Amino acid sequence: MPSWYQGKIRYQKEEIVTDRRGDQVKLKTINESYLVDAVSYTDAEARLYKEVAANTPNFSVATISPMRLADVFHFEEGGDTWYKCKVVYVTEDDKGREKRIVNMMLVNAENAKQAYERVEQSLKTMLIPFEITDVNTTKILDIFPYMTDEEAALPPNLRPLSEVIAQNE
Repeated sequence: MPSWYQGKIRYQKEEIVTDRRGDQVKLKTINESYLVDAVSYTDAEARLYKEVAANTPNFSVATISPMRLADVFHFEEGGDTWYKCKVVYVTEDDKGREKRIVNMMLVNAENAKQAYERVEQSLKTMLIPFEITDVNTTKILDIFPYMTDEEAALPPNLRPLSEVIAQNE
């Protein structure tokens, strides 16, 4: 089961502001949140620096905190906003008493209704009846799941040269 950490970075961006005195350059502080699958705080910080450094120069990691998630559902076909959904279901313990289980799940969607439907679709094979009680917008911009070095090195649209040669022969 993945261990998710929410990392918040901070950097300054130059912004040109026009007023009655003319154009002026102001520094604006930008805060961004990312979700990282890591084994520890140190690993989460290292992965944040590795993943975000290509697009954002001169940033610092402001905070890293663990985020308890039962599952993360990523849909390729749209939705840049990440929603945190609270899913509740009831089970019985070994003594026959009802026990209420609360799980938090993350899903990307275009709006709250689509997020609800996507979680419902992803859990439809679950045998226990469940209820989605909350759907909330998060400030998470991107998610970095754990990948082995082999998975990270080779993009999915490329194949090793040996496979291409073998196919052509």
